[in-house]
Amino acid sequence: MTDVLVIGFDPHTIPGFDPAPVAAGIEQGRRRFAELGLTEDLFLIDFAELDGRAQAALAEKLRHKEYDVVVVGGGIRKGPGLLELFQVVVNEVHWHQPEAAIAFNDSPGDSSDWVLKALEQRRKR
Repeated sequence: MTDVLVIGFDPHTIPGFDPAPVAAGIEQGRRRFAELGLTEDLFLIDFAELDGRAQAALAEKLRHKEYDVVVVGGGIRKGPGLLELFQVVVNEVHWHQPEAAIAFNDSPGDSSDWVLKALEQRRKR
C-alpha cells in the first residue's frame, strides 16, 4: 500500500475566501486516490495557526507514520506572504520523512497525478 500525506490549508479558515471550490477539489482528490488504491491522509492547516502551532502539529503528524509521498499544496507555495511557511513545511517533511518523495500540486484535484510522477521519479533514482 502506498501512503500519501497531503498538506494544505483548510479552505474554511482562510479569511475572505470562498472555500467551496477548494473543498470540492479536496473531495475530488480523495476519490481519485481511492480509485488508484493509494492511502491518503490530509493535514489541513488552520490559517489562524500560522503562529507556530501549525508547524508543531505538522511535526507531530510526521513523527507518527511513515509516508511514501508527501504533497505540499499549491496554496502554501503560491499564497502571498507564505514563503516562510512553505520553507517550514518542506523542512519539516525533510527532517521527519527523509525517505518520502515530495510532490507539489497545482490544485487539490490533481494531487494524485503528482504523486504518481513523484513515485516514478523515486523508482528511477
